[in-house]
Amino acid sequence: MRQGAQIHFLLPLIPGIALVAAPARAYEIDYSADRAAELRACDAHYFRGRRAEAENCFEALLEADGDPRIRAEAAWALGDSNKAFIETANGIFREAIVSYPEDAAARTRWGLLFAYTRNATEAKTLFDEALSIDADYAPALVGLADLAAEQFDGIARGFVDEALSNDPESIGAQLLLARMELEVGNLDSAEVSIDRALELIEARNLPPVEAYALKASLDLLRGALESPWIARALEYNPSYGDAYAIPAYIFVITRRYREAIDFYEHAVEVDPRNWSARTELGVNLLRENRIDEAYDHLETSYNLFGYDAQTRNSLILIDSYEHFTVELFDGMTTPRGGGAGVILRLHEDETAVLTPYLVELINRSIATFSERYAFTPEEPVIAELYPVAADFSVRTAGLPGIGLLGVTFGYLVAMNSPRPGLDGEFHWGTTLWHEMAHIFTLEATDHLVPRWFSEGVSVYEEWSTGPLNGRHIPSHVLQAMAEDKFLPIAGLDEGFIRPTYENQVIVSYMQAGLICEYIATQHGQQALRTMLEHFRAGDDSVTALEAALGITAAEFDERFAAHIEAEFAPTFANLDAWMEAQSAMLQHANESNWTEVRGPAESSIALLPFYVDEGSPYLYLARAQREAGDTAAARATLTAYYEQGGYAPEALLQLARWHLAAGEAATATRVFKDLLQVAPLEAAVHAELGDLLLETEPVEALREFEALAAMSPHDEAGLKYRMARAHLALGDRDKAREQLLYALEIAPNFREAQQLLLEIVR
Repeated sequence: MRQGAQIHFLLPLIPGIALVAAPARAYEIDYSADRAAELRACDAHYFRGRRAEAENCFEALLEADGDPRIRAEAAWALGDSNKAFIETANGIFREAIVSYPEDAAARTRWGLLFAYTRNATEAKTLFDEALSIDADYAPALVGLADLAAEQFDGIARGFVDEALSNDPESIGAQLLLARMELEVGNLDSAEVSIDRALELIEARNLPPVEAYALKASLDLLRGALESPWIARALEYNPSYGDAYAIPAYIFVITRRYREAIDFYEHAVEVDPRNWSARTELGVNLLRENRIDEAYDHLETSYNLFGYDAQTRNSLILIDSYEHFTVELFDGMTTPRGGGAGVILRLHEDETAVLTPYLVELINRSIATFSERYAFTPEEPVIAELYPVAADFSVRTAGLPGIGLLGVTFGYLVAMNSPRPGLDGEFHWGTTLWHEMAHIFTLEATDHLVPRWFSEGVSVYEEWSTGPLNGRHIPSHVLQAMAEDKFLPIAGLDEGFIRPTYENQVIVSYMQAGLICEYIATQHGQQALRTMLEHFRAGDDSVTALEAALGITAAEFDERFAAHIEAEFAPTFANLDAWMEAQSAMLQHANESNWTEVRGPAESSIALLPFYVDEGSPYLYLARAQREAGDTAAARATLTAYYEQGGYAPEALLQLARWHLAAGEAATATRVFKDLLQVAPLEAAVHAELGDLLLETEPVEALREFEALAAMSPHDEAGLKYRMARAHLALGDRDKAREQLLYALEIAPNFREAQQLLLEIVR
C-alpha cells in the first residue's frame, strides 16, 4: 500500500494461530514525541484509571469534525468499553492515511491497532509503509521489533538496535529491549533499559505504569516474593491490571505457570475488562488441567473483545474435549516409593489402541527418572495426545522454541498423536520420553530450572535411556557445530528464545543435550542432580554449574569445546564429502536411476555411519539393492540402519518381515515391538506381532489383537479367530469358544475356526 492505495480490513485471524503477544493494553501508551496535545489530555485520565472522565474526553474528540488521526485514536481508546469502536477506529485510520499519505506516525499507529487485534500481517505492512515514508522513524521500527519479539524471532533485536540508533531516547525501544532481556534471564541488562526508560518517562511526564510493571518483573525474577513496584503502579492507576499481567507474562516465558496463574487472577480482579489477561489466565489454567475455570475466563474474554484467535481457538479446543476420553490409572511404585498415577486424555478414536502402550512407557519413564534424579512425582502425570495438528498448535501457542512434537506444563504433557500411516517420521515413544524427563527437571526445581538445562536433560535421556538407539543429530546441526556456532553456557537460553539464524533452536537443543551428556560422563550423574538442587535454590546457570563441577563457566566452555572437537573431528572432516555424496544420491534417486544411487549411498554411509535421520543413505542403498534383486544385501543394510537407531516405519516393517521369513522370530519380534513406538495406529503391525507372540507371550499377543479390534479391521472374523487362539493359550476355553462363535457368525464357512471350535468342544 502506498499513499492510501491499498485497503486494510480489521479481521481476526481465526482459522490459524495469530500472533500471541505480551500483555495487550486496550489502548497502548503512545510514548512518541509527536502525540497530539488533545489526546495527551485524555490520556491523563485514561492511564490514571479515571474511566468516566477518559470516556467523556475521547467521545468529545471522536464526535468533533476534526483531524481523522485524532478521531481514530479516540475511537481506539473507547474500544476498551465497547469493542464496536475498534472497527470504527479502523475505518477512521483508513480515512486518515488518505488525507495524510505522507504521515509515518498515522500508519504506525494504525499498525499498532492491527497488532493489538492480533493481525500481524497487516501490522507489518503498515510499519513497512511508515518506514518507506521515513526510514528512521523509531516507533515503526519498534513496532516491527515487537511483532518479531512476539514470535521469538531473533531479528527483533536488530530492529530495536536500529530504533535506538535513530532515536536514543525512544522509550518504546527501551521498554521492549527490557522485556526481551527479562525473557532470556539477562536481568542486569534489563534493569539498565528499564531505568533509562523511566528516566525519559518522568522527564516527559508520561504514564510510568508499564515501566513499573517491568521493574516488578525484575524483582520477582530475582526471588523477591513481593515487589513494591506493583503497589506504585496501582497507586498511579488503581485499575491497571497489567501491573500483574506483565510479570505474569514473564513467568509464563520462564515456565512458571502456577505463579503466572496467581498473577493473572490478580490482574482480572483489578481490571475485569482486561481481556488479554483473561485469555492468558484461561490458557494457563488449561495448562494446569483446570478446564472449567479456563473455559469461563476464555468465554468472558471472547465476549469482551472477540478479535483474538487464541481465545476463540482455545474455546474450540475445549469444546472438542467431548470427543476425548479421560481415564486415571494407578501408578507403579517407583524405586523411591510413591507413584501418583497416570491420567490420559485421548481422542475416542485412539483411546483403546494407544492406552496400554502409553501407560507402560509413562510408568517406565517415571521409574527410570525417579532413580536417576532422586525425585518422585507428587501428582498424577497427565498425558494428552492430539490427532489434529491444529489442536496441538493451540495448546502450545505463545511459547518459545515450539514447532516440535510435544510440550510439558508441570505434570501435564501434551503432544501430537502418532497418526495412521507408515510414511511418518514421528517416533512418539521418544517424544513422550523427552517430555516425561521435563516433568522431573521442572518439578524438582519448582520450575526454576533454566530452559537449556531442562531441554538438555531431556535430549540426553532420549539418547541414553529412551526407547530409540543412539544419538540423533541432524545434518544441519553437525554443520553448525563444524562452524563453531555453539553458544557459551551462560547465554545458551538465548538460542532457544531469540534465535539469530535458521534452525538455531534445534542447534541449541542438541548443544544442551551434548552438554548434559558431557557433564554426566565426566562428572557423573550426581553432578546433574546437584545442579538441579542449585536451581531449586534459585541459582543461575553459572552459579549452579560452578558449584556442581568445581570449575568456572569459562573453563567449562573451553573443555566442552575441546571435547566436541576431539569427538567430532572425523565427522567435521568428512562433512563436505558426505554432503556431496548425499546430493548425488538424491539426484539419482529423483531420476529413479537406482543403479547410480548405490555408489554415493555407500560413500555416505562410510563417511557418517551413524546418520539415520532425514535423507538417510541406508534407505536409499536398501532401495537400490532391492531394485537390483539383491534382497540379502538390502536386508543387511536395513539391519545396520535399525541397529544405528533408524526408525522409518516402512523400512522397519519390511525388515521385520524379512527376519520372520528367515525363521528369526525373536529378532522379528524385537523389530515389531520397536515399530509400535513409531506406528501404533497401523493395523498390520498389531496383527503380525500378535501372531508372532501367540506361542511365547500370549498375554501380549492378546493385547495386540485387542488393539487391532479397536481399529475395526476389515477381516473381523480372522481377528476373532486370533483372539480365540490367544485366550486358549492362556487357558480360558470359555472366552476362546465365545470368540470362535463370533467368528463363525461373521463367516460360517471359516474352516480354521470350525476346527478349533470342534477341538474345544471335544
